[in-house]
Amino acid sequence: MSKALGLMSGGLDSTLAAMTLLRQGIEVTGISFVTPFFGADKAIAAAEAIGYPLLVKEIGDIHLEMVKNPRYGYGRNMNPCIDCHAMMFRLAGEIMEEEGFDFLFSGEVLGQRPMSQNANALRSVAKHSSYPNRVLRPLSAKLLPITPMEESGLVDREQLLDIQGRSRKRQQALAIEWGYPDFPSSGGGCLLTEEGFSNQLRDLLEHNPQATPTDAELLKVGRQFRISTTAKLVLGRNKADNDKINELANDTQLKLRCSNFSGPLGLFCGDEKDEDLEMAAAILASYGKGKDENQLEVLFSNAKRNFELTVKPLPRADSREMLLS
Repeated sequence: MSKALGLMSGGLDSTLAAMTLLRQGIEVTGISFVTPFFGADKAIAAAEAIGYPLLVKEIGDIHLEMVKNPRYGYGRNMNPCIDCHAMMFRLAGEIMEEEGFDFLFSGEVLGQRPMSQNANALRSVAKHSSYPNRVLRPLSAKLLPITPMEESGLVDREQLLDIQGRSRKRQQALAIEWGYPDFPSSGGGCLLTEEGFSNQLRDLLEHNPQATPTDAELLKVGRQFRISTTAKLVLGRNKADNDKINELANDTQLKLRCSNFSGPLGLFCGDEKDEDLEMAAAILASYGKGKDENQLEVLFSNAKRNFELTVKPLPRADSREMLLS
C-alpha cells in the first residue's frame, strides 16, 4: 500500500483530494501548517470527520520571513500563494522523507485561481518545492502531465479526477455522493487574502521590517492606530481583545488604561516618544466611559515601571483618521 502526505486546509478541495486517494486504498496522512494568518481548526475537524491522521506544525517564523519578500510576489492582497504553497510542499517533503511517505498531494484545482492555480503556477510550485516529481494534485490530475507516482503504479490515474475552473458544483456533488454531506466551506480562511488585514500587515512591515509573528498576531486584535512612523496603538474592543493583549504583550511593552473610568486596554508599540505616548493616551481616553470628560488620567505600565499621563480625550473623528482598516 502506498502512503501519501497531503497539505490539508480543511476546505472542501483538500478534503476531497484526500478522499480521492483513500477510495483507491492509499494510506493518507494530512499535514496542516499554523501561522499568524491561518490555523488548523478546519483541518482537524475535516480529518476527524473523514478518518485520517493529521499532523499539525507551527511555522510562523519561517512563513513570515517568506511573506516579507516572496519570490513570486503577491496576489490581489498580501497573499504570496505560489511561494506559500511551495514552502508548505518543501516542509512537508522533508517530513515525507523522514517518515517514509511515497508522495505529496494537495487539493489544488487547475484554473480555480487565475494567478496561483494556472498550469504555469502549479509547475512553479512543484519546482520551487524541491520535490517536483513527488507532487500530485488528485482533483485535476487527468488534466495535468502524468506523474512518476502514476507511471510506477503507486496511484491509479484512472481513479483520479479532471476538475478545473472556479465552480465548486462538481466538488459539492462528489462530497454528497461519497458520503460527506456536511462538507466545509471552500478554502482555509487565509487572512492574507483579505483586504483590511492586508492593509494592516502592509503598514506593519513598512514601519517595522523586523516584525515578528507576535506582531502579526496583534493585527488580529481590536483596533489598530498608526500614531507616527515609529509608534502605533492596539486598542481592545471587548474583554476577549483585552485578554489577548495581555497574552501577547511582552515585558517591555507599555499597556495603558484609564485610571478612573472603565474602558478598553491599549498596547503601545514602538518608540516611546512623549508626543506619541500622549497621543496614544488621548485616543484610548476617547473610547472609554470618560470620553466626555475634560481631562482623564491614563495609566501606563509594564513589568518594570508605571506612570500616569493626564490628557484630554481626542475627538473621535480625529482618532478615526489614524485608524488602520
